[in-house]
Amino acid sequence: MSQSNNRFLDELAKLMTDAAGAAQGMRREVESLMRAQGERLLRDLDLVQREEFEAVKEMAAKARAENERLAARIAELEGEIASLRKPA
Repeated sequence: MSQSNNRFLDELAKLMTDAAGAAQGMRREVESLMRAQGERLLRDLDLVQREEFEAVKEMAAKARAENERLAARIAELEGEIASLRKPA
């Protein structure tokens, strides 16, 4: 009786180990499938990547600073023109 119990327990342990391995393989497969579906969904939504967003954000900040510098220069030149047009 002892021998058959050991064999039964050994077979049961082997079955459980195989089932755990299969479950892990299935989990990896589902994760990769979900990741692929998520990436496809994001691609279809036409969302920008973080790197592209950061690059455009930096370009906009530089353009804003340049506009402010040019606006100040225009105001300075308009002041000079106005002072030259005043009758002496």
